[in-house]
Amino acid sequence: MRAVAGPPAHEVPIEQARAGHEAETVHLSGPGEPVAEVRDIEVEAPSCSIPVRLYRPETRSAAPLPLVAYLHGGGWSIGSIQSFDTLVRALANASGAMIASIGYRLAPEHPFPAGLEDSLCAVRWLAANARELGADPERLAIAGDSAGGNLATVVARRLRGEVGLRLQVLIYPVTDAGCNTSTYRDFGEDHGLTAASMQRFWNVYLDGADGMHPDASPLRAGDLGGSPPAFVLTAECDPLRDEGEAYAEALREAGVPAETRRFDGAIHGFWRWLAVTGISRRAVDEVGTALREALA
Repeated sequence: MRAVAGPPAHEVPIEQARAGHEAETVHLSGPGEPVAEVRDIEVEAPSCSIPVRLYRPETRSAAPLPLVAYLHGGGWSIGSIQSFDTLVRALANASGAMIASIGYRLAPEHPFPAGLEDSLCAVRWLAANARELGADPERLAIAGDSAGGNLATVVARRLRGEVGLRLQVLIYPVTDAGCNTSTYRDFGEDHGLTAASMQRFWNVYLDGADGMHPDASPLRAGDLGGSPPAFVLTAECDPLRDEGEAYAEALREAGVPAETRRFDGAIHGFWRWLAVTGISRRAVDEVGTALREALA
């Protein structure tokens, strides 16, 4: 549905969009479920300190847990650790893993590749310090939704042979700056995320950089071989559906196991709407199961 009044979403100033994203969390995500522990830490990077929030799930085991790095969505320019708090709590309990939610820098203040650099630095640090955090350094994974899925899969590819990630979970990931697939044409208006909004996110993120660079558009990467196995979740009525499923196919063509799961009738963003739709809970449970199996 279109808003009755006000400018189109792609014309709303970034600061206003950020405030709206935080506010909608109260209604769409609802209160977070209990977990055993939540701890905020800072990862020191060459250019900044990267905030990371650690979630330890409810568990009776005192053994070190698997560790999943999580990168939130929001077009590389909105979203935060706090606005994804409810979702990450649910994912921690569903997966039985410790989740590290990474607060990478956002555009336009910090355009490409700042957010990617923060993500790489944070995942390297988490892998190196997993044992001290109470996690098992041999059972690591990465996950992200939308723009966070973009960052997650680029990190997974870039860290091949360096960090032993057992799984990459990509929730309706952004994988190509072309913005010209059939799902952009079919669902680019009146289905939540619009084609115009996505183009704006790309423009803000890239700030003149080459969108065809594989670190921006992972679907353009020439060699995906050796990447971690993937679980790719897409929404039927999402402009990003085609490129997410095309990326899974590109992984398979490179010899990387990649499972795809399309949620029929869903639109972009449903992943974190736990308070208003049961399909979100089902998605979290399916991702939790995939992580449990990969990190067993």
